[in-house]
Amino acid sequence: MAGIVETRLAGLGINLPSPRSPIANYVPFVLSGKQLFVSGQICFGADGKMVAAGQLGASVSIEAGQQAARACATNLLAQVKAALGDLDRVARVVRLGGFVNSAVGFADGPKVMNGASDLMVEVFGDKGRHARTTVGVSALPADAAIEVEGLFEVA
Repeated sequence: MAGIVETRLAGLGINLPSPRSPIANYVPFVLSGKQLFVSGQICFGADGKMVAAGQLGASVSIEAGQQAARACATNLLAQVKAALGDLDRVARVVRLGGFVNSAVGFADGPKVMNGASDLMVEVFGDKGRHARTTVGVSALPADAAIEVEGLFEVA
């Protein structure tokens, strides 16, 4: 039987993908006490294809970036489920960190990261409200438009 969070995801039409394996020498998540740290997830969609590649402010629109950020957040949730077995164990989304592949002068990274933040609030309600950092970078792995990492408190 699906829990509350997975029922909300289903209501949004979201099926969690299989969590992706790391592409270098790190682990996808670390559980330390009641804190779950999830490594950065790039914007692969459920079909395994990149949702948006390239730089915001150049070849990628803010709207496409928001969809890419939402895909990153979905991938974060897939890793959380792999770590905890049940998304209902999340007591709070503590922090998201976003890295936006940005053209020189692109200053709307926070608008792009709203794609990830909005999903966390849609899924977890008030427990999904979190601290956040958004950083513009000149490149990301696989030319992804965005990468998002997360910190979650576990019940």
